[in-house]
Amino acid sequence: MHSNAKFRNRTVVVTGAASGIGKALATAYGRAGANVVLADVNDRDGERNAETIRSAGGSAAFVPADVRREADVTRLMNEAVAAFGAMHVLINNAGVSRFGNLYDLSTAEWDDIVAVHLRGTFMCSREAARQMRKDGGAIVNIASTRALMSEPGSEAYAAAKGGIVAMTHALALSLGPDRIRVNCVSPGWIQTVDYESLRELDHAQHPAGRVGRVDDIVRACFYLSDPANDFVTGINLVVDGGMTHKMIYAP
Repeated sequence: MHSNAKFRNRTVVVTGAASGIGKALATAYGRAGANVVLADVNDRDGERNAETIRSAGGSAAFVPADVRREADVTRLMNEAVAAFGAMHVLINNAGVSRFGNLYDLSTAEWDDIVAVHLRGTFMCSREAARQMRKDGGAIVNIASTRALMSEPGSEAYAAAKGGIVAMTHALALSLGPDRIRVNCVSPGWIQTVDYESLRELDHAQHPAGRVGRVDDIVRACFYLSDPANDFVTGINLVVDGGMTHKMIYAP
């Protein structure tokens, strides 16, 4: 089960763990020996993912939680410590994406996107830090290259992800004295399903020659949450196959 057990006996909380990158992260940390706490609003898939980890010999628990709700966030962190005795790593992955015409974006939709990404990341980080401050730990925030560049109709999402990048370095300074490192990963195009269905053009437009996979983000998070990398804090690690450095002009 644990061919790479660098996180053995360490407790890792992953929000948004019911699907996509969050599911991949939870599964990978389970394989690496961690005690994984999966959190999501999707009870069915969240519990199913936790059971999959357990059935493969790993250690996992699912806690239903909406990161927009302060009571849910507090309960999540308390239950994680109650289940496994400590907390070492938090991956703030929960998010929602809605894109559309600027003129049709309601303030309620704006508030919801910001609440999930910014309010959620802030509250989860604060409450996790309360548990980590005795022995130190690592927080990894999942942002996006949309914090750095945009397409039309992405105002709320871009603003929220940009806020996560900025919050990351602020948290790194605030939590440094407690030996809690805070870093950020900004994924580019990460194909979470049907990778084989992608076109050659999809891969070829990336300087790295391919579209990203969930394992690319797993490896980035492993690096940033590894206790051996205690000199790395406050950074935004862009994992995008080089796309944010590519000039694109109409032919």
